[in-house]
Amino acid sequence: MAKRRRLTAPDTSELEQLEAGFAAKPSISPFETKSSTPPIAQVAAEAATLNGMAAVTDRLALAQDQGDATRWREAQDAGLVAEKLPLDKIDADYIRRDRMVEDEEAMSELLESLRVHGLRTPIEVTRDGEGFGLISGFRRLDAFRRLAETDPQFSEIPAFIREADSGQGAYVSMVEENELRSNLSPYERGRIAVLAAGQGVFASTEAAVDVLFAAASKAKRSKVRSFAMVHEALGDLLQHPVSLPEKAGLKLAAALRDGAQSRLRQALAGAGELNPKSEWALLETALKITPAPAKDKARGGRPQQVLRLTPVRLSGGGEILAEVSSGEFRIRIRGTEISIEDSQEIVDQIARRFT
Repeated sequence: MAKRRRLTAPDTSELEQLEAGFAAKPSISPFETKSSTPPIAQVAAEAATLNGMAAVTDRLALAQDQGDATRWREAQDAGLVAEKLPLDKIDADYIRRDRMVEDEEAMSELLESLRVHGLRTPIEVTRDGEGFGLISGFRRLDAFRRLAETDPQFSEIPAFIREADSGQGAYVSMVEENELRSNLSPYERGRIAVLAAGQGVFASTEAAVDVLFAAASKAKRSKVRSFAMVHEALGDLLQHPVSLPEKAGLKLAAALRDGAQSRLRQALAGAGELNPKSEWALLETALKITPAPAKDKARGGRPQQVLRLTPVRLSGGGEILAEVSSGEFRIRIRGTEISIEDSQEIVDQIARRFT
């Protein structure tokens, strides 16, 4: 006779396990209203949800990247993005500089600052063929070139690339920078207006003064025109023009309006090497013996003693400058080497023209 198996009632923990198992199984009763999702369906649903969220995130990131790229291109086109450029690709003489002399003590301070802190303000350039033309930052570029002689890390300089040319915008940027950083002397202001007009960038010296120094008062622009006059009449003979005080320059301009140009040029031409003090003393002596103008003589306006002809650029570099004044015709050739023989031949050709 078979032995009967004895049944025992489940305890509490076993009942809880059984209930959990039934809850996990799908119902097969058609009357069951509460459905249970199979695990594989739950996994698929969660994966689909995550994929949808990932697609949204990717689209958002793509939109942000596209927006950033557009803003980057706009900033780059506006010249607001600094780029590192090789020093040998930058033409420092792209436009005529307004600063005539450099303070070596200030340059030493700049060199030390660059060694310790680096360059905090990039230079400004514009594209010029395969290279770049310098608009502003001449001192910083010069300092980098000095440092690069012993330290290769200075062989490239940060620069803003502006969409400009050698026209008015380039000259305005240069003048504005020097006016803000290291105030130009009165003579340098007048000189750069004359040079810019001589290169055809402006229709006249007056127009150059009005644009380059537009932020200045009317009285200040009038003083700039006076020093421009001094440069036109005496610039090729003055040894220390930057040292001329404002009062002295205005006095010279007034004398030039009264016809003192020939006398002043004669005094300067016959002088040897001078220092700023002795040069002004020489000019003052010449001014004292200049005949006084008649009381009803008209004053004001630009003098007509000097007429600057359009400069001629040489294909091999350099330029020919010419000026015509009462009883004089002056020619200057800059930026190119001329032998004594060639110089004599030029003089002979001019002589033959007038014989």
